Amino acid sequence: MTASAPRAVFDCNVLLQAAVNGKGPAAACLELVEKGRARLFVSTSVIAELGDVLSRTRLAAKFRQLTDERVATFLSRVRLLSTSIHSPPHVFDLPRDAHDEPYLDLAVAAFAEYLVTRDNDLLDLMKSGDPIGQSFRARFPSLRVMDPVEFLRALNP
Repeated sequence: MTASAPRAVFDCNVLLQAAVNGKGPAAACLELVEKGRARLFVSTSVIAELGDVLSRTRLAAKFRQLTDERVATFLSRVRLLSTSIHSPPHVFDLPRDAHDEPYLDLAVAAFAEYLVTRDNDLLDLMKSGDPIGQSFRARFPSLRVMDPVEFLRALNP
C-alpha cells in the first residue's frame, strides 16, 4: 500500500456484503485495499458494530457461510488491512439517521476521499437539492459518498 493511495471508509453494510459474497462489488472494493490501491480506515465502533452484525443468529441462518470461523477470519482480515482511528471526534450531525454519523466522523478524521456505502441517508448527501448535503459538501468538499460500484469505477477508470 502506498501513502498516496486514496483513503476510504466502508460502512458496516458494505463490509457485511463483502463477508457474505466474495464475488460482489463490496468484496471487490476490499480486494482493492488488499492490492494497495486504496487505504481503508476503521474505528473501534465500526469493528464492534461489524462483529455484532456478523454474529447475529438471524443473519447466520440466512447466510450459512457466516460460520463463527469465517466471521473471525473476516474480522481479522479487516483489522489487518485497515488503519484504526480509536475515537474520531464528532463533526457532523445527520438528522435523518444519527446512527450514520460515526462513519462521517471517521471519514473526516481519516481525511478520506471516499465513504463507501449503500445507505441512502449517506448517499443523499451528494444530491444537489439536499440542504443537509449542501452543508456537508461545503464543509467537506474532498469527501465523496458513493456506493461500491461507483467506488470501483472511480479507482478503475
